[in-house]
Amino acid sequence: MEWELLAITVGILLAVLVSYGSTTARLRGIERKLNALLRHHGVDPTQGLLLSDRVKQLAADPGRKIEAIKVYREETGASLAEAKEAIESFTISK
Repeated sequence: MEWELLAITVGILLAVLVSYGSTTARLRGIERKLNALLRHHGVDPTQGLLLSDRVKQLAADPGRKIEAIKVYREETGASLAEAKEAIESFTISK
């Protein structure tokens, strides 16, 4: 009886994890398409992004750009490409 309950619990957990992964992947795809549309119409998708003071401080030092990208990703959950774009946009506009 215990094994059956454990097997059912593990099955449900796996189903939830798979569903979460596919939802996250779909959202990333939608966000990429939206950013492409914004760029096509001359709107910078990174404009107006709020960078924390910590990220700004790290991004201001060219030698710590990678660290700034890592911290930005930790704080926002952004993809590597999105974080790199946000940091580069900040350093260019600065």
